[in-house]
Amino acid sequence: MDAPDLVDSVHVAATPDRVWALVSDVRRMPDWSPQVDSTRLRSGFDAVALGTQFTNRNSDGDLVWTTHAEVVRFEPEREIAFRIEENWVTWSFAITPEEGGVELVQRREAPDGISDLSLELTDGFMGGVEAFTASMRAGMRLTLERIKAEAES
Repeated sequence: MDAPDLVDSVHVAATPDRVWALVSDVRRMPDWSPQVDSTRLRSGFDAVALGTQFTNRNSDGDLVWTTHAEVVRFEPEREIAFRIEENWVTWSFAITPEEGGVELVQRREAPDGISDLSLELTDGFMGGVEAFTASMRAGMRLTLERIKAEAES
């Protein structure tokens, strides 16, 4: 199924290297994302870089699931992106310097569509695509606000 990109952004009054230090370490996602409970680098990976693979434990209410990801773009102080194996989507954070700080953009892309398995689970357990998309948009906003708060502290 084709899916539109989801995009949100926030101005962060911090330097690009400060924001990069936060978003480039995927192990920190549980600190910000309301859906990610834990992130662990897969065996054999001890740092985050292009090709790093990791596992997330996610939850939404009583529903708990695991996803597997790989870093597919890694440009220091500019962008990190990771593709989720189970649903084929790519999540990214992009940093653009601007007056008084940076613009931090979070994006969910689905260039290959969304997997049938993911759509079945979304329909069966997450209230359908529309409800789950609304939940993801709210989660993106909260994630960005939490990163902003930490970067500016």
